[in-house]
Amino acid sequence: MGPVTLITGGSSGIGAATARGLLEQGHRVAVTGRDADRLAAFAASAGAGERLLTIGGDAADEHHVAAAVGRVVDSWGRLDTVIANAGFSLPGTLEDHEAEAMRAMVLTNVLGPALLVQQTLPHLRRSKGRIVVVGSIAGIRNTPGNMYSVTKWAAHALVENVRLLVAKDGIGVTLVAPGVVDTPFWDERGGCPDPAQTLTPEQVAATILYAVNQPEGVDLSHLVVRPAGQLG
Repeated sequence: MGPVTLITGGSSGIGAATARGLLEQGHRVAVTGRDADRLAAFAASAGAGERLLTIGGDAADEHHVAAAVGRVVDSWGRLDTVIANAGFSLPGTLEDHEAEAMRAMVLTNVLGPALLVQQTLPHLRRSKGRIVVVGSIAGIRNTPGNMYSVTKWAAHALVENVRLLVAKDGIGVTLVAPGVVDTPFWDERGGCPDPAQTLTPEQVAATILYAVNQPEGVDLSHLVVRPAGQLG
């Protein structure tokens, strides 16, 4: 049987593309998401049978995260890779955001990856596995009033913090920071920018798979992937 990977936010976009790539490589893959219809549609399209688990839940809820990890380990007996992909952004700036919406974004984008790491470390220590956190170019540069950027700067800091925590255990920790990607992220923003300067989810997934497929003892810490032509 192949390695076991858990992906949060895996029913669409980057998460779904990564799951497909890993399934093609022989992984057993579990994906989580809050939208049951999207999860069901992804499972039907993937056609992976018992090598795919779809698990409903909120990546920012500690009970949901613990239950998802427990289900994966109970089903397959191990965990080799976790990919913290769940996240979202709000249109506009902090001047426009409702406080509750900002709270939800901070919890999903920052607490979510932390909870995933917390719940999976015992299993990853046994497998000498890998942690991948999907950040953003927004976590490298600031733009006016961008609270999403604030959450990604925090997520990027979390990755280095975790790397220092687990370096002695032989666990790889990688941040993947994409530029503009054509995903449902843009649905509330009037559509994706210029396609000529936009990555596909599959291109970002290829970068994630590159990190996952590194040999034991090799740790890629920080991968930034932009579409050719993106200046910022």
